[in-house]
Amino acid sequence: MLVVFGIVLVASAAVNSAASGNAATALAVGVLTAGLGLWVYRRIVAALERRPVTEVAPAALAPQVLRFTGAGIALFTLTIGVIALFGGYEIRGWGSGWAMLATLGTMIGAAVAEELLFRGALFRLVEQWQGTWAALGVSGVLFGVLHLFNPQATLWGALAIAAEAGLMLGAAYTATRSLWVPIGLHLGWNFAESGLFGTVVSGTTGTHGLLRGAAAGSDLISGGPFGPEGSLVAILAGAAVTAVFLRRAYRTGRLVHRHRRATTPSSQSPDAAAGT
Repeated sequence: MLVVFGIVLVASAAVNSAASGNAATALAVGVLTAGLGLWVYRRIVAALERRPVTEVAPAALAPQVLRFTGAGIALFTLTIGVIALFGGYEIRGWGSGWAMLATLGTMIGAAVAEELLFRGALFRLVEQWQGTWAALGVSGVLFGVLHLFNPQATLWGALAIAAEAGLMLGAAYTATRSLWVPIGLHLGWNFAESGLFGTVVSGTTGTHGLLRGAAAGSDLISGGPFGPEGSLVAILAGAAVTAVFLRRAYRTGRLVHRHRRATTPSSQSPDAAAGT
């Protein structure tokens, strides 16, 4: 399963990158690659695990993705606002609405492919084997390692991604047992980062959006060449959200301990859209 979704991630990144120059094409390709990835995931999990694939229940797609994409946008907006308050971000002018839409398409494909691999496959498999805490650690570290292959990547940036995003997205899945939740958070954060505020995303330069933004001041505050995700502010924001999700997972009995791995709740129905 991991190999299959590793291939899906690489293929999705290549196709979405090739289509990123045109807004309509990028949106169509992003939605199509995301849909294809989800179809493959459902087919493989249903065949191998012989259970309803409730973590990507179609009924929850629209309400949960829309809600948590909005939450991801709000979280990044708050983060970049604090960074700007301390002199780490500057607006240099307007970008383009078309570039914003093209970025949205690219981020749809990327968010779905990365979440299927890291939370849908890797996290669930490790959790079934060694429990939630091991799954959070392994998936978070490897999520950070993935970003070392980006242009302008740094070891500090990869560690920051592991701490803020890897743990937060794993915790989001743990608390809700729905992949729509980390997909939405991931999409909203990345779209706001590049598509709205025009900043570097995880060391990837050449990002375009509604605004043209630039890092300023201390790298510890701005994130430097890696972008805002390398900022101490982003790490603290991610840690706060992670704590909220883990507290909810604990209170609802969704943390899986090693000795209980045979009864992992990964196949439980996710929260109803209105109650997540």
